Amino acid sequence: MSKYLRAKVAGFKTANQAKEKGIYPYFRPIESAQDTEVYIGHKKVLMFGSNSYLGLTNHPKIKEAAKDAITKYGSGCAGSRFLNGTLDIHIELEDRIASFLSKEAAVIFSTGFQVNLGVLSCLTGRNDYLLLDEYDHASIIDGARLSFSRVIKYAHNNMSDLELKLSRLPEQSIKLITVDGIFSMEGDIAKLPEIVELAKQYNGTVVVDDAHSLGVLGVGGAGTASHFDLTDQVDIITGTFSKSLASLGGFVASDRDTIEYLKHHARSLIFSASMTPASAASGLAALDIIQNEPEHMQKLWANTKYAMRLLKQEGFDVGATESPIIPIYIRDNDKTFLMTKLLQEEGVFVNPVVSPAVASDSSLIRFSLMATHSFSQIEEAVDKMAKVSKQISSISLVKA
Repeated sequence: MSKYLRAKVAGFKTANQAKEKGIYPYFRPIESAQDTEVYIGHKKVLMFGSNSYLGLTNHPKIKEAAKDAITKYGSGCAGSRFLNGTLDIHIELEDRIASFLSKEAAVIFSTGFQVNLGVLSCLTGRNDYLLLDEYDHASIIDGARLSFSRVIKYAHNNMSDLELKLSRLPEQSIKLITVDGIFSMEGDIAKLPEIVELAKQYNGTVVVDDAHSLGVLGVGGAGTASHFDLTDQVDIITGTFSKSLASLGGFVASDRDTIEYLKHHARSLIFSASMTPASAASGLAALDIIQNEPEHMQKLWANTKYAMRLLKQEGFDVGATESPIIPIYIRDNDKTFLMTKLLQEEGVFVNPVVSPAVASDSSLIRFSLMATHSFSQIEEAVDKMAKVSKQISSISLVKA
């Protein structure tokens, strides 16, 4: 290793500093299935840091489907979708997800991150533009970085700023407006009706990342466009199977021409090994459950409303969330880490989100709900959060 690279990596002290303070909160090994209760260090902990919004990751039908797929197809595909790695269940899953989202076609990737890398890096060229909400997911930002196009960020959910920036762009250029359906840290929903109207006015194309919206919003959990009755006006929908769909992989759904173009130009699809058989089968089983058992989504929203009421009663600042993702703003990195540590000691697992993932004055505890949480579990978690905030009462953790 060169001395320059060694100096760079050795200069990274942030993680060790947090470890020395005893508040390092990442890479915590879980010893059990992702459920409402997990085991960490042989201790039972309430899980309020999961993206399994419908609580399906431990569902017996999904586990059985994964086992059956391994028995039939083996553990992997040993190649990319483009060459030898396409299975019949990949095609079946693509047809199912396209139908679920009311789009003509879809193609699946190995991860949701790879979807946004592939889509955004290949659809626009040097004379085109990518317009991103400043709070868009990292996969969208990284996909835009791989594009040769000019990237323009607009203020979060600020339609006046988006319009101002659209109005300055050439009429003849491709303008791809890409936005999270539900923002992954803040929990608020994209202003999709206004975005669609601006796209019409300025000849733009709308891309919605439904990673956190699928199974959560819309008719039968069909996502943000469905939630606003705008499915036919949203051009491209991307997403992941790793959250409500209890698997691993990603998808993009659109018209047939766009999907055919992506299948032959998206490098993260062409040059990556394909989605494993077990993952594809799990995704299919999860779709069956979502479409046939609406009670999961209903319970998720009942839990969300109940938790929101309790958290507000305790005076926590939850921002503008409209979803099962509830940010509890601490607004200080070390204090956020400390609260995470104390909560785990009390038996509650939550996720700390600090800069650079969010602005340094917007650090937060990400508290997320699952359909399988009970009201009593939510009560216990909120009670312990209130207790911890009082333990560190010298730190401003809640509103006055």
